[in-house]
Amino acid sequence: MNNILPLIQNETIKVIKKKRFYVILLVILILVPMFTYAQVKSAERNKGKFNDDWRLELQQSIIDNQNSLGSDRIPEEYKKYRQIYIQQMQYYLDQDVNPNQPTGVNFTREFMNNAVSLFIPLLIMAVASDLVSGERTTGTIKMLLTRPVKRWKILLSKMITLILFVSLIILATYILAYGISGLAFGYKGLQLPVFTGFKITGTEVDLSSVHAIPQWQYILMQGGLTWFVSVCVALLAFMVSVLVRSTAASIVVMMAALISGTILTNMASAWTSAKYLFMVNLNLPGYLEGRLPPIEGMTLNFSLAVLAVWGLAAVIISFTVFTRRDILN
Repeated sequence: MNNILPLIQNETIKVIKKKRFYVILLVILILVPMFTYAQVKSAERNKGKFNDDWRLELQQSIIDNQNSLGSDRIPEEYKKYRQIYIQQMQYYLDQDVNPNQPTGVNFTREFMNNAVSLFIPLLIMAVASDLVSGERTTGTIKMLLTRPVKRWKILLSKMITLILFVSLIILATYILAYGISGLAFGYKGLQLPVFTGFKITGTEVDLSSVHAIPQWQYILMQGGLTWFVSVCVALLAFMVSVLVRSTAASIVVMMAALISGTILTNMASAWTSAKYLFMVNLNLPGYLEGRLPPIEGMTLNFSLAVLAVWGLAAVIISFTVFTRRDILN
């Protein structure tokens, strides 16, 4: 363990010197205020339209979605989403809880729910995709491998450093989203109730297991699932970095996988085997929220298992290739 700590320190310094972590923070600092401003404008428009009556706003949303179900121009797949949405919103209405109350914590929760499938993985990829391939491009990996240190320890130090920065990115995203949006909406709301436990079967929503938890507890649960998704994506990007010599090629491969996953998530209902692809299982917080899964039959435990298998396979392939491949030539 003593031998690996200096290696982790060395890898951490190298990541910081590349300044990619600071670029990621800058991207978040630019995008979060933009989304916050859009949310403020949306809240102001709805406030004027419904005289600041959230119940009236929610009732109108339910009516609009019910009316759209009779339209032939809306695909059946989208009608399923709307039928489920109607049942969930009616439940919130019956419980006299405003699911869209504008607060900093509510904004953060919704922002992370929407960011977990693509935005967060792209940020993670920026760090993970060149940890090995970048050093092969510059030739520094040869100097590192000439040291009297076993290869698996070198790779393990890189992987631990990667997980450390993944954790920092997730934490920084939450802090910045809450800190910036709180300036507009206020920092209250951590104790407000949010419902979880919706079970979806076809187009019916089972409400028997629905229970209210405070926002802070939901955020912790959401954060844990987001971290798990991010680590799995990071390990896959790390594997590609080991397999591919070029950083550019490594980034292109991961971007193609993530973007295709977004497309598949919207189109995969007819291709049931797609549920075993890691890209289709990235939206773990959606299960907490009660969203319709991309493919019928998918559950939180199923998606956790699929991502765990992909992550473990990525680790095994990375260490096998790195310890056996002739990298010095």
